[in-house]
Amino acid sequence: MPGATTRATRSDGERSRRAILHAAARLATTHGLDRLSIADLASHAGMSKSGLYAHFGSKEELQLATIDTAEEMFEAAVLAPARRVAPGRDGLVALSDAFIAHLRNRVFPGGCFFDSVAAELQSRPGPVRDRIAAFQAGWQALIHDHLAAARDAGDLPSDADLDQLTFDVNAYLAMAHSLFTFTGDERALEWAARAVRTRLGAS
Repeated sequence: MPGATTRATRSDGERSRRAILHAAARLATTHGLDRLSIADLASHAGMSKSGLYAHFGSKEELQLATIDTAEEMFEAAVLAPARRVAPGRDGLVALSDAFIAHLRNRVFPGGCFFDSVAAELQSRPGPVRDRIAAFQAGWQALIHDHLAAARDAGDLPSDADLDQLTFDVNAYLAMAHSLFTFTGDERALEWAARAVRTRLGAS
């Protein structure tokens, strides 16, 4: 049955590609997205270097596909759980807690994929950096939307500076990422969770 054989081959190829990209997303937070070697990735994914090359036409294609996969992993670990709570102050607390949980659970072994890669690529213009910048802009917009909903619900003052609050919440979460990743001290995660609640008047 040629059709069945073709489907099986395609399915095997898709599984291999997913395995490669999940390995790449994790290793990028410890090795660096740009410095990740084909040899390291092939070893981690249990493939030959030639087998890995067959899935991607260029290093940039691999990097962009790795970002796609990291977004899917972040969606599953952070965004989807937080959506169970309606937008607003409680929704933002849930989002912050989910972000902190993904650090604690080491979804990516080197911390938040996007914070790690942003630090690596901040002075390297190009499509890969643009994708990370777009993700970060979307993350900030999501926080801002929660804050706007909280203000509209009366949980924040009507004249609250939403841009400043967005910055503050991001700063708490970024510091939690930095300290926890560097020291492993889980108190940094607890401090950040408490800081978000205090800043939003939800403590």
